[in-house]
Amino acid sequence: MSSPATPAPPRTTTDRSAGPAPGSGTRGAHLGHGLKPRHLTMLALGGAIGAGLFVGTGQGIRTAGPAILVSYALASLLVVLVMRMLGEMSAASPRSGSFSVYAEQAFGRWAGFTVGWLYWWMLTVVLAVESTGAARIAHGWWPDVPQWVFALAVMLFFTGANLLSVKVFGESEFWFAAVKVFAIVAFLVLGVLAIAGVLPDTDAPGAANLAGHGGFLPNGWSGVVTGLLAVVFAFGGLEVATIAAAESEDPSRSVARAVRTIVWRIVLFYIGSVAVVVTLLPWDSDAVGSGPYAAVLDRIGVPGTAVLMDVIVFVALLSALNTMLYGASRMAYSLAERGEGPRALLTVSTGRSAGAAAGKPAGGGVPRRAVLASSAFGFVAVLLNVWWPEQVFRHMLNSVGAMLLFVWFAVAASQLVLRRRYEREAPERLVVRMWLYPYLTWAALAAMVGVLLLMVFGQSDDARTQLVSSSAVVAVILAVGLARERRHTSRTAAARALAARGTAGDG
Repeated sequence: MSSPATPAPPRTTTDRSAGPAPGSGTRGAHLGHGLKPRHLTMLALGGAIGAGLFVGTGQGIRTAGPAILVSYALASLLVVLVMRMLGEMSAASPRSGSFSVYAEQAFGRWAGFTVGWLYWWMLTVVLAVESTGAARIAHGWWPDVPQWVFALAVMLFFTGANLLSVKVFGESEFWFAAVKVFAIVAFLVLGVLAIAGVLPDTDAPGAANLAGHGGFLPNGWSGVVTGLLAVVFAFGGLEVATIAAAESEDPSRSVARAVRTIVWRIVLFYIGSVAVVVTLLPWDSDAVGSGPYAAVLDRIGVPGTAVLMDVIVFVALLSALNTMLYGASRMAYSLAERGEGPRALLTVSTGRSAGAAAGKPAGGGVPRRAVLASSAFGFVAVLLNVWWPEQVFRHMLNSVGAMLLFVWFAVAASQLVLRRRYEREAPERLVVRMWLYPYLTWAALAAMVGVLLLMVFGQSDDARTQLVSSSAVVAVILAVGLARERRHTSRTAAARALAARGTAGDG
């Protein structure tokens, strides 16, 4: 969907994310447009409610106490700024490679290659985490079935769903996200009623749990800092909505609407639900550490809370897996499209529906080889997690620990460069604008550097290990990207010199 108004990448490319599909299961086909606005809105909405919210919140509360609200507020502010920057670029130029494309446009091929493959690696590793977590819950329900069987079944199911059509992905993720949204809204409603003391057998707690048990800052500001490191990475997945925008019916308008509502989603779902937990329960209780949401529901008197939370977390894990596989496959396709990945991944299915005949392959348009390549790595990672969880998989998981920060840093740096180009060449395309540009962009970059410094000099050995492992992967992929850039530059210079000699000879 390129035009003279779009800042061009360093070399000529063709954006196949939009347009007719002339081929049938070939490289000439294009990605579909089967995602409706409701799909994209719910995808972004569901991205704000991951398994990390239900599972990881307890550890953050035990680390910072009620002041975890400050940690979440700081992390939420950073995420809101990143999504606003990403939304600005995505609405101006919807591309299936999203921030990888924008990094390439801003800084060159090496940047697009590095950011794209880093994100692909991160998603495929997280795929294994999500499938293993879901398999562990299912194994608890049916202990006679080995856990690896459930992990394999989950991977097979979602690989098949993603191979069918983007519309199937959109519908499945719509309903998965709807379950999560319903669950968190119901939790918030019950929690607020319990805080007000209007539910049967409940008394209004007031500020007893917020100010008691050591006060609002029981572990000081160091607890807030440690809590920030525990929660900031829980927001990963929101950016997939900008990848999906290229396959929606109206990419610019859909992504603009999704980004504009990110603020109240973050405030309502994350900060609101955590506020309910720390208001109703003492932060240092064992129940908070083991499962804060189940503990709140149990205090309110909701029957079967353990099973209910298992079901909700199970759905959240499946939703995350579905989204990660989709995002990884589209990123791999985009990289191949730009010559930064195997060209075999460009094979795209075409539908046999009326929509396909009209030039909108709603029943096809799926990069099936990219889906299979991404899921294949997920299958391998699942096996590694089952067979060698400590020896191999732990190192893989550490390697993606800080990778999201590197991706967000690339988003902010790209927006700094591309915003000036958009304003100079086609300001009408800036339907979403970053607030107080460039000051808030620089503030976000400084905040990310601050988080990295906290990982280095903080009290968490795990954070340092993750940063070292992630930095090693970044260094390897960056070195490959720079080497490819140099080789391409040398070949281009040689071709130009040869053409110049040929022209001189003809003269």
